[in-house]
Amino acid sequence: MTGGAAHVTVLLEEAVDALAIKADGIYVDATFGRGGHSRRILSELNEKGRLVAVDRDPQAIAAGAAIDDPRFLLVHRAFGELAEAADEAGVSEVDGVLFDVGVSSPQIDDGERGFSFRYDAPLDMRMDTTQGETAAEWLARAEIRDITEVIRNYGEERFAFQIAKKVVAARLEDPATRSFQALRIHINQELRQLEVALPQALGLLKPGGRLVVISFHSLEDRIVKNFMRNESIADDLPKGLPLRADQLPKPKLRLIGKPVKPSAAEIGANPRARSAVMRVAEKL
Repeated sequence: MTGGAAHVTVLLEEAVDALAIKADGIYVDATFGRGGHSRRILSELNEKGRLVAVDRDPQAIAAGAAIDDPRFLLVHRAFGELAEAADEAGVSEVDGVLFDVGVSSPQIDDGERGFSFRYDAPLDMRMDTTQGETAAEWLARAEIRDITEVIRNYGEERFAFQIAKKVVAARLEDPATRSFQALRIHINQELRQLEVALPQALGLLKPGGRLVVISFHSLEDRIVKNFMRNESIADDLPKGLPLRADQLPKPKLRLIGKPVKPSAAEIGANPRARSAVMRVAEKL
């Protein structure tokens, strides 16, 4: 994620430290973006180490071509297809998975992508511009009920119905941050992508492997928090089942530390970092 024209990766050192990198390990950067985390991870690996990066944005894939490193492979997929991406890369288990979830600043700052109402441009909003419906196309056909639901659920906007009525009346998006955010989340199915990606990441991790997730939206962070918490406690079973202690389901994750937020200095240098939250867990 960036601030302004320069690319600034949020929680760079904290995220890479949280991965507890082994020099000869195998890692996945599930959200390559412009490669800030990937380059830092590569700097920690020796010649036996390996990094698989994933991104759905063709511009991110093009940017990744600048990394000429035999230890590195960039796969053009959404992170919700993490298992397929690992399979393409010939990887069956890894020592760590990093997610930096949400829209990147290059996407926001490119007016033609339609992610920001600061630019007079078509509402595209697709992270992968090679497939799927644009926000403009969806808005042109959606019912008031559907638009209301998207803006209320993903934008957490209490005036969702009033905004939806105006959109349908004019078929023009109201320039409101929450509404733009809601449309982006809906068009890219971002929450669903995260929900399906986290179990895939857990399945890929070796025992002792780390799962590190940075999110920028309360709905995303809630998904991460609930997943890590649920996987860090044993499954509830009805009382009285004839099971020995060694037969009881075991927790799959151990929570590492408390949620991490950017420092005041980082937020001062990059205001878009202010909503970031990083959570870390280790596979048991």
